[in-house]
Amino acid sequence: MEKSGDSEASRPERLRGVNLGGWLVLEKWMAPSLFAGLAATDETTWCVELGKEAPARLRDHWRHFITREDFAWLADTGVNAVRIPVGHWIFGPPYPYHPVYGDNPHPFVDGGIDVLDRALGWAEEFGLRVIIDLHAAPGCQNGFDNGGIKDVCQWHTREEYISFSVELLGRIAARYRSEPALFGIELLNEPRWDVPTEPLKAYYLRCYDAIRTHCPPQRTAIVFHDGFRSHREYLGFMQRPQFENVIFDIHRYQCFDREDLALDIHGHLDKAGRLRRKEAAAIQGDLGLPAIVGEWSLGLDLEVVSLWAEGPFHHPLHHLDRFQQEAAYRAYGATQLLSFEHFQGWFFWSYRTESTPEWCFRDCVERGWLPPRFM
Repeated sequence: MEKSGDSEASRPERLRGVNLGGWLVLEKWMAPSLFAGLAATDETTWCVELGKEAPARLRDHWRHFITREDFAWLADTGVNAVRIPVGHWIFGPPYPYHPVYGDNPHPFVDGGIDVLDRALGWAEEFGLRVIIDLHAAPGCQNGFDNGGIKDVCQWHTREEYISFSVELLGRIAARYRSEPALFGIELLNEPRWDVPTEPLKAYYLRCYDAIRTHCPPQRTAIVFHDGFRSHREYLGFMQRPQFENVIFDIHRYQCFDREDLALDIHGHLDKAGRLRRKEAAAIQGDLGLPAIVGEWSLGLDLEVVSLWAEGPFHHPLHHLDRFQQEAAYRAYGATQLLSFEHFQGWFFWSYRTESTPEWCFRDCVERGWLPPRFM
């Protein structure tokens, strides 16, 4: 997709965005209707289990889950950016084999790259910036369903997987280097905390070079995730003048850690407000890099989103009446927004879900839990 681009100066000063999750990388909790009657827990096992039935079903999902109308609606609310998760299979075969694939070395459905092409076109039409995010790497980088294969975390154990990821990001950069809507490319979503830091940093450096071959810093940001570890492990990393237009990504949820599950709503508001605001200053001050909150939500109930966590599940809104719950969601949303405005930007997870409104941006806006306008 070769088009004339615009300059860095015309980019928005602060990104106020939404993830388009569950579209090009399936997550069962986001679209449970797709998984009904199946043993599959992620896109890999979904494609393997369905076999020849997978293409028609997934292509129908691609057509209807996110549409041009959704981009128009987002732009109308004042949202100025979208983060689009993709799997390592986005270009189709060949890609590295994993034993979960069984007898079919290429189980994934072809055609995702055409969907991504359309998405970049819609984003340009409605004035939205795009971060393309490698969400699921070969061998899986985190063992979560969102990494492509639940309970498998082997991406960092084979050079074949790592090299393919680097080359894939280079191909994405080459394809979209002149695309006006492209704001940035994210190198890897949520590598797990036990992926060693030094090899992870080495991978990030290789990706920087692969992307910069096609996308100069004045046109395209390079985004890297913290990998669920202290930002201080990246002190002095990817600094100017050798590295330019680099952004640090953190994800902030308050429903996955046991200490968070023990909080009442007032504890959640304190953490989302006072502590997150201090964190914004510390991270960006220590690193000397702009940072974004690439994922956050209004979700406080772990049970509705987790395929791996064990109970008991505590929900701080369980014992509140309907009015109190509505007030709590509004307060939690507003508090997070005020904190995250101290970063370079933020992206709500996610635009659409089938049955979890506190994780669905459109539901949150239409229910009044989030503001009607973002500009």
